[in-house]
Amino acid sequence: MRPPEFPPLPALTRAEGEFIDCYLEVLDQVGRINPARGSDTYSALRAAQALASRAAALRDALASMHERGETQIHAGTLARALRVLDGERRAARVTVPPVGTS
Repeated sequence: MRPPEFPPLPALTRAEGEFIDCYLEVLDQVGRINPARGSDTYSALRAAQALASRAAALRDALASMHERGETQIHAGTLARALRVLDGERRAARVTVPPVGTS
């Protein structure tokens, strides 16, 4: 049985790749903090502590892009990368779940 084939990532600069990685890490931490989806305070506390460093890394990635002259965010390309990297599922953890699913 062959493993499923995933679509390839679009071509990204190193800084764009870092931006996407850091953005997803921030989403993951905020999803773990989400009181509508959490189960215990200790996990939320740990995620909140990690969020600060992840947010700083995201800021640094964006600053690096800007300093290198990458002044445009190519939303379509970056959205494709987010989809390939399971960004939709990860972002959904940040929202309030529909009534009756929690």
